[in-house]
Amino acid sequence: MGTQSVFEQLPTPLASVSTDDQGVIIMESDMALLPYARCVGDWLEKWAQQTPDAILVGEPLRLANPEAEGWRTLTYQAFRDQVRQLAQGMLTLGLSPQRPVLILSGNSIDHALIKMAAMHVGVPVTSLSVAYSMFAGKYDRLVAAVERLTPGLIFAEQGQTFAQPLASLKGDHQVVVSSGLEALADVQQPVMLLATLADAQVTALVDERFAEINPETPAKYMLTSGSTGHPKIVVVTQRMMCSNQQMIAQCYPFVEATPPVVLDWLPWSHTFGTNHNFNLVLRNGGSLYIDDGRPMPGMVEKTVANIREIKPTLFFNVPKGYEALLPMLQQDKSLACAFFANLQLVFYAAASLSEPVWKALKALAAEQGKDPLFSTEWGSTETAPANTNVNWRLDKAGNIGIPMPGVALKFVPNGSKLELRVKGPNVFKEYLHDREKTIDSFDLDGFYKIGDAGRLADPTNPSAGVLFDGRVSEDFKLSTGTWVCVATMRKRVVEAFDGLVSDALITGHDQDYIGLVVFPSPGIYQLGGDSSGQMTAADLLANPSLQQAFVAALDAVNAQAKGSSQRIAKVVLADQAPSLDLGEVTDKGNLNQRKLLDTRKDLIASLYADNHSPLNAGAMITI
Repeated sequence: MGTQSVFEQLPTPLASVSTDDQGVIIMESDMALLPYARCVGDWLEKWAQQTPDAILVGEPLRLANPEAEGWRTLTYQAFRDQVRQLAQGMLTLGLSPQRPVLILSGNSIDHALIKMAAMHVGVPVTSLSVAYSMFAGKYDRLVAAVERLTPGLIFAEQGQTFAQPLASLKGDHQVVVSSGLEALADVQQPVMLLATLADAQVTALVDERFAEINPETPAKYMLTSGSTGHPKIVVVTQRMMCSNQQMIAQCYPFVEATPPVVLDWLPWSHTFGTNHNFNLVLRNGGSLYIDDGRPMPGMVEKTVANIREIKPTLFFNVPKGYEALLPMLQQDKSLACAFFANLQLVFYAAASLSEPVWKALKALAAEQGKDPLFSTEWGSTETAPANTNVNWRLDKAGNIGIPMPGVALKFVPNGSKLELRVKGPNVFKEYLHDREKTIDSFDLDGFYKIGDAGRLADPTNPSAGVLFDGRVSEDFKLSTGTWVCVATMRKRVVEAFDGLVSDALITGHDQDYIGLVVFPSPGIYQLGGDSSGQMTAADLLANPSLQQAFVAALDAVNAQAKGSSQRIAKVVLADQAPSLDLGEVTDKGNLNQRKLLDTRKDLIASLYADNHSPLNAGAMITI
């Protein structure tokens, strides 16, 4: 690793603003965007030549065999060679932007190979959320996605796992699996093993197609969370991804100085995992180790084991991930030592990391004599993904940084909030086959209307950054006509519960009072005496200590209330944490308020029922 500390390498954050007579603010970085790569394949070619024996990607062997130990890895040269062979196989199948590649299974080396092979010859690729294929007998979302994307090739890692969803699909496509070919007897389309697709003699056509790629070439068709109606399909271009990685490198110079080592579980069906984390590793010649753990009881232990082995330099997670990991780091000093040993960056999702978790992680780093950068960015699928960046020392979470080089941020007065809009080379130009939604997504000045709100942390100093202020559409009125500011209430609630809940859904649209659906964090199971994290919400709230803690937290929130728009009347504890795969958590790591109002409607209805009866899905306290 370099001799300079992370903070010595960081550029001075400087931003400028201008304001018109309508109160519209334009904010930009004072740092110019430097030239960036033509396409992501150029990064692969570069490192295959310069560091051919360095590991690009690794996965636990237990993904294929639960009893196995160790890692399957591919070097840059081996990965590049297999990409070219698969690319030849794809060209032989006649794939094109009209017949793209669709991937059904989760993160893996084979997934990465398919993804990069398609882009290598100008064939767009879609990594679909595994949740689309996991509801036995109900594959409506999968079928709809296939109908809209018209793929020429569908890849699933394990044929036996995906046999039923694959059999439910119509269309003219080739099915490719890594294993389990014998389980696909009911699939209507031709099927083959990945090894067969890769068993190709690479011709000059691969190099010709690769040379034809330009910054505007579609690289990925990415589905949004689909919180309203059908998910939109974002056409992600090479320009979007390559410009964004150049922006990140200018904000985090240490990723160029020291090849990143990343351990990551975040799904490649979401922009955070694929366009941010995977591309960051590839662009800077680093190594990505696929984490088979998850931030939940019974799964986080795998992440812990992987941390001990890998000792990453950069760590990316959503707040739920840090909340699940925190108790283990606090209780096991050897784990904390491994976690912080080489760590340069602790990256979290913008507005949702609670103050107690922030402070506890900072304290643990200090105990280890380490001082990593605690940082965040803000963006979306449509912006590939980052628009702002924090590259200075913060004293608390909530700041989403200043615009990245080349990005212009617009603040537009919208009711009680300032709506954020974005322009830059990382911003998309179209939704696939949806001209109307594309046009509606941009204002007359060409700024993308991302739907979030924000405000200057210090109106006299734009370089102090921007504070995330929730979604423009989140706020609602009670039946009294009083507005409720969701972002403010959510922050106040999470802080008052002090580690007992991971997040809160604020309810009360057209109702007489505010209600809460709160989601459990590891801290609540600890206080409830449940080391396995398996207790139901009803069982947890039957514990007198937890009842008292909940009442005390709600009293603390209500003590700050200045009226009905800030006072909580009822709270229900959910059994299940918000699901990333179901779209309950956005690709920015925040709660998807609109989606949760639909997926948790039974819990919400119980908050406003005259006589509450205990639910299987939660337990209630009335204040």
